Amino acid sequence: MGRALGILSCCLALALLPRPGGPSAGTAAGAGTAPSAGTAPSAGTAAGAGTAPSAGTAAGAGTAAGAAATACKNRPLDLVFIVDSSRSVRPEEFEKVKVFLSEMIDTLDVGERTTRVAVMNYASTVKVEFPLRTYFDKASMKEAVSRIEPLSAGTMTGLAIQTAMDEVFTEEMGTRPATFNIPKVVIVVTDGRPQDQVQDVAASARRVGIEIYAVGVDRADMQSLRIMASEPLDEHVFYVETYGVIEKLTSRFRETFCAVDVCALGSHGCQQVCVSNGAAHLCDCYEGYTLNPDKRTCSAVDLCAPGRHECDQICVSNNGSYVCDCYEGYTLNPDKKTCSARDMCAPGRHDCAQVCLSNDESYSCGCYEGYTLNPDKKTCSASPKHILCELVCAPGTYDWQQVCESGSQTCDCFEGFILNSDDKTCSRAVTNRLVTAEESCKCEAIVALQDSVTSRLEALSTKLEEVSEKLQAYQDRQQIV
Repeated sequence: MGRALGILSCCLALALLPRPGGPSAGTAAGAGTAPSAGTAPSAGTAAGAGTAPSAGTAAGAGTAAGAAATACKNRPLDLVFIVDSSRSVRPEEFEKVKVFLSEMIDTLDVGERTTRVAVMNYASTVKVEFPLRTYFDKASMKEAVSRIEPLSAGTMTGLAIQTAMDEVFTEEMGTRPATFNIPKVVIVVTDGRPQDQVQDVAASARRVGIEIYAVGVDRADMQSLRIMASEPLDEHVFYVETYGVIEKLTSRFRETFCAVDVCALGSHGCQQVCVSNGAAHLCDCYEGYTLNPDKRTCSAVDLCAPGRHECDQICVSNNGSYVCDCYEGYTLNPDKKTCSARDMCAPGRHDCAQVCLSNDESYSCGCYEGYTLNPDKKTCSASPKHILCELVCAPGTYDWQQVCESGSQTCDCFEGFILNSDDKTCSRAVTNRLVTAEESCKCEAIVALQDSVTSRLEALSTKLEEVSEKLQAYQDRQQIV
């Protein structure tokens, strides 16, 4: 009996000694109790996670996480968590998943310009708890995670991944454009076998550049995890025995997402795009911009440089684009590229007094025949010779109407008259033929009639002058009164 007690005491003493790689006696979790958020789980419970750190070096909410954060800054990501909340996940286990999500958020460099996070919840249906565009600070994200409720029945993992592609990884929902080169990452957490065709959906997601990590818990089907995860599988497939120790994966993901190049660390100095090149890096620019000689900053490309645009006449740069315009005297055609000459001589477009003459891009003024253009190049004046002819040959100057030939500034006479030697006045033409008695009588009668008419017209003219004088005298008296 004494020997047996001695052996039992020895065994108890050995059992209380700290094991290499496991928690010390002072921090070990009790039998059947899951380790707390700040306590490292025992080794050997996560596939691919390596040897679990001891209590003195465990990553969690303690000092080790702070040391890692100062040594490594995670690269910017568009990260989506897809968590299984089917009936097989008990309420207390789902709470552990939410703790895991919160601790993962704590390890990330969360922000609008750094890592964006979305959370999806699925069972037989899928619910986007919050997309990538909603929260950019850790406190708000963790508060939203704490309010997530399980959905219960079903395990439609394929539907969840498809929903992530269709409804979450879009620019409208916060995903950054492909030109930003931000990795798209999915972490699926499940404890069961998918009840839909996850293989084809996962393959489609990987083809469009989505990196998938698969985390299996307890009864999770390892083959399904390997089907949906990205290559290499030993870096993208994880397994833990219970939800109680899922938190241990936090440190592994922190190392996975750690920025190991200058571009990811954000200390590259590139204004727009950083391209990693092994231990070095190069700067690049977005479409529509070109790299400046300093090899760091970017300037908008001059799209109006020769050969870069389709404008017929004038190209005007406009924030990474351009618009076409036309020279003065031209208008832009409906194609917004070519130009047509305007009719500068259309009414209202010019200020010429008489004649408008269009040319390619402008116009000039001219004058009618007998006029000359004034020094203002717009108005016209009659030439001196034309004025003289108009005065001398004006109708009413003589008893017969005279003729002034256009453009020649010379006077002429009607038929039956001849131009006198002064080149201005006309005289009746004299014919030398014999006049018959009948013609003579007719001529005398015509002359007598003309004399009579002339006499009567002169008398009428005299009377009109008298009436005019009386009317003028009357108007003068009216003005005096």
